[in-house]
Amino acid sequence: MDSHFQKVKNYIIDLNYSILLEDETDGLMVIESEEDGIKNLVLGIEEPLLIIEQSLINLKDTSAETYLHLLQKNRDIVHGAFVVDETGKRVIFRDTLQLENLDLNEIEASFNSLALVLSEYSEELLNVAEK
Repeated sequence: MDSHFQKVKNYIIDLNYSILLEDETDGLMVIESEEDGIKNLVLGIEEPLLIIEQSLINLKDTSAETYLHLLQKNRDIVHGAFVVDETGKRVIFRDTLQLENLDLNEIEASFNSLALVLSEYSEELLNVAEK
């Protein structure tokens, strides 16, 4: 895990993201890029995967219609997807990448996908979010 942690950390630095927190023992990193609108993006380095999660909103309406809308939006997301936590109320952007062959372009594509989701769907997300 040590070499994968360092490899991911180097990519984060190369992409000019700020590292807010890092715990190599637990394989966790929290990063941000203000210019991309990404704050508190959690990276979990858990062999054999890099798990990328960004908490987005709490849903005010947990109807089937709201979930259907989120699932339909997943089709437009290039990398990653909207998921909900175990409560069914918290919407999270999540992507998983293989650590074995991870390269800078792949991790950058995932981050760019999140930035695109935030810019294109932020108004829609706010409409279904708890105030």
